[in-house]
Amino acid sequence: MRRILLTVEYKGTDYAGWQRQENALAVQQVLEDALEKMLQQKVVLIASGRTDAGVHALGQKAHFDYDGNFPLDKMSIASQSLLPPDIAILKAEEVSPDLHAQYSAKKKTYRYQTYLSRENHPLLNDTFAQIPYAESYFDFSKVEEAAKYLVGTYDFIGFSNKGSQVRSTVRTIYDVTVKKEGTFVTFFITGNGFLYNMVRIIAGTLIYVGLGKRTPDVIKKILETGDRTLAGKTFAPEGLCLLDVDYT
Repeated sequence: MRRILLTVEYKGTDYAGWQRQENALAVQQVLEDALEKMLQQKVVLIASGRTDAGVHALGQKAHFDYDGNFPLDKMSIASQSLLPPDIAILKAEEVSPDLHAQYSAKKKTYRYQTYLSRENHPLLNDTFAQIPYAESYFDFSKVEEAAKYLVGTYDFIGFSNKGSQVRSTVRTIYDVTVKKEGTFVTFFITGNGFLYNMVRIIAGTLIYVGLGKRTPDVIKKILETGDRTLAGKTFAPEGLCLLDVDYT
């Protein structure tokens, strides 16, 4: 058996997340069905992690075990006619049987995109979260100050919602970068793993800091107390995208 690692891009707008479900269409189901038609064998994909409904990916990783000789360099092109336009296999590579898409991951990087505007912008709303305030209300320097407190190894229970069972809520954040270009504010966060809704809550909290609803040191208070009520709201899934998963 060969272990195949896929790099997958998808727009999550019309899907109930990554994981296959009984009563809703998920990205995993669409990919598995397409691969089974192409490879003529049962395919079970193991992803680096589940993304929620409406969340996107530019670099989701998923592995499966394959008993066949289909040329991997042709898998991306061959799958296009079997997949909808909002899901694509970017790369297929053979890896060590010991590599596990989820458990072998060392780092994950997410991006959260927002735009500041009182007016709704329909063409942005699938991949950006709206902050319904004018640009003048947003203090970017305070957001940058607050973001620095997130870097390190902490118990991030205060930045999570109930919904998944984990042995530990301690995670390491390696980098948080915030960029502002006009009315667009984008957050990049890299860590060794993330709790349920963690990135969306971090984004929501930093946005609240920018709007003056929280002070920058609220990040320290949440990490010290684990108090979810001190954080901002869980911001919309549309702004979130899994950019990359690193195994080295």
